[in-house]
Order: sequence, then C-alpha cells, then structure tokens
Amino acid sequence: MGTVTIGVSIAVPEPHGSQLQELRAGFGDPAAHGIPTHVTLLPPTEVEEAAVPAIETHLVRVAAAGRPFPMRLYGTGTFRPLSPVVYVQVVEGGSACTWLQKRVRDASGPVARDLQFPYHPHVTVAHAIGEAAMDRAYEELSEYEAQWPVTGFALYEQGADRVWRKLREFAFGGPTVPPQATAPAEQGTLPAR
Repeated sequence: MGTVTIGVSIAVPEPHGSQLQELRAGFGDPAAHGIPTHVTLLPPTEVEEAAVPAIETHLVRVAAAGRPFPMRLYGTGTFRPLSPVVYVQVVEGGSACTWLQKRVRDASGPVARDLQFPYHPHVTVAHAIGEAAMDRAYEELSEYEAQWPVTGFALYEQGADRVWRKLREFAFGGPTVPPQATAPAEQGTLPAR
C-alpha cells in the first residue's frame, strides 16, 4: 500500500456550492472544477493508505462530539500578499469550525499536524491566478451572502487526476445550536447593513 492525500471539510451546499464553483472557474482558476466548494477543517495531508480506517474512526468520534450550527458567508477577504488567495468570509460559524479543526488535528489522533498558516475558516474563490482576476473576484463577490445549517463534515481524497472526491460523510451527534449562541467575538465580525 502507498500513500494518499486526504482532506476534511464542510461542504458548501447547493445551490451555493455550484454557484461559487462556477464563479471560481469564471475568474480563471484552473482548479475550480476539481475542488468541491468547502470550508477546510484539515488541509491536504499525505497519509499511509492503511491509516485511512483509523482516520475514519477518529472522525466518527469528532463528529459525535460536535453539534449542528448555523453557517453564514458574507463578503470577501484575501490572504494576499502572504498567499495568493481571495475568499468569501465566514461571518457566522467560524468559532465552531475552529473547534472542529482542532479536534480533527488533535495531537493524540491519527492526523496530528501543524498548519503552515494560522487557521482562518473561509471559502476560497480564487487561488494563484493573475492579480487582475484576483481583484475581480474580490470586487464581484464583495456582497455575496449565503447561509445554511451545518450538520456534519466529510473526508475527501485527491485522485491522481488532482480531483477531490468525497470518501465519507460524518454527521454531528446532537441538537442544533441556535444562532443566538454565537460567540461574542464572532458577532462583531458581521458587516454593517
């Protein structure tokens, strides 16, 4: 057995997922159709193929401890000049994503790893394309908004063709957390209307 590249993420549901994927392709991002629209919990990570069952068992435990929560996207942000990325901001649900990703990467688990950059939940809409196209993505999606209840996350594997495919979904184990339960620091990130 060899190695595989996996990732864990929260899928952006329809119709928002396809809409953002098509917009990403329209900005000229060649990876757009190979990457389902998502919020990352574990970035691309190379693991031994034989370790995947243990990783799935770990993710079942993480999901069982999780609770559904509201997710809201609004407006754009960028990691430039540090990283060539334009994204749609997570303005509600970010603290829950942060909690989840810490548990997925827990030091006692099978996918313990450090991150290249501090964790910041987001939905990438342009990556490593020309500056003019990055600027266009930033401007055109500056008023973009979507919301949905997050009820779990999924494990993905990147194929030899560079396309990410879902291996398994993991549903949360408890009742929905109401929107008013949002952390106070997170409430301050909502855009003024």
